[in-house]
Amino acid sequence: MLSPFLSGFLIGGGLIIAIGAQNAFILRQGIRREHVFPLALICSLSDALLIALGVAGLGALIQLVPALLVGVTVFGIAFLLWYGWKAARRALAPQAMEVGEGGPVPLGAAIRTCLALTFLNPHVYLDTVILVGALAAPYSGLPRLAYALGAMSASFAWFFSLGYGARVLTPVFRKPVAWRILDALIALVMVSIAGKLALWLFSR
Repeated sequence: MLSPFLSGFLIGGGLIIAIGAQNAFILRQGIRREHVFPLALICSLSDALLIALGVAGLGALIQLVPALLVGVTVFGIAFLLWYGWKAARRALAPQAMEVGEGGPVPLGAAIRTCLALTFLNPHVYLDTVILVGALAAPYSGLPRLAYALGAMSASFAWFFSLGYGARVLTPVFRKPVAWRILDALIALVMVSIAGKLALWLFSR
């Protein structure tokens, strides 16, 4: 049971640690110390749900019905570009010089953004549903469950570590220029992900 659990943990961790839309958002909220627990929990539970669906076989269905993935991709590209544009405005506008720019983000708005960054990003489905699900093929019964729990545990460990670990960067982000750099990097990440998705979409 330990071997499939560790396999799932390493595979899940390897897929989510790469800098992406979710990670950039959680990092920024962690530095601002805003709604870290609920947002990290939402990301973790969302991954857990998608991993469970993938291990249960939904990945095969998505591969059989490409229109599902194409539809999510189109919405994902639009949302990532919009979010990237907002980050670029924060980096370039004069008010971005203020560390507390824009004041606190309401919890509801933060949750909506978090859910959109999660479920409108096709890479989430490719990674958690299709890839993690496909790599569960060698396991059955309890080892298969242990594999899924290992992958889910990696998501919980990563998002909570990222959200609360970001606080050690607080002294750095007392300097206004640090916020401008972070927002510029977030904008680049969002736009680059949208560009890669667009290339993938047009190459189909």
